[in-house]
Amino acid sequence: MSVLDMIASACLLLGAVLALSAGIGLVRFRTTLQRMHAGTKPQVLGVLLVLLAMWLHRPSLTYAGPLLLVALSQVITVSVAAYMVGRAANARHSSDDDTGLPSDD
Repeated sequence: MSVLDMIASACLLLGAVLALSAGIGLVRFRTTLQRMHAGTKPQVLGVLLVLLAMWLHRPSLTYAGPLLLVALSQVITVSVAAYMVGRAANARHSSDDDTGLPSDD
């Protein structure tokens, strides 16, 4: 196993852990803004690490173009979606618990 394969494996594993933590955060957090943060920050970094692992597995310009396009579209669309969700949550004043579930307090 080469050094690039080991780095690719580490990136893939870390990306999967970040994506899992984003999913857990979406289920566990109670407010819209907390969920928005959990769904954007670790998820985007996880996807970028998985894309990096894909490129490190087969490092060539043939694979770099589509992977860069996916990475760029991921960063742009998640940023815009988070901005719109934040504006909508602010407009309806949903800074309090908005799950409809009983509080743990």
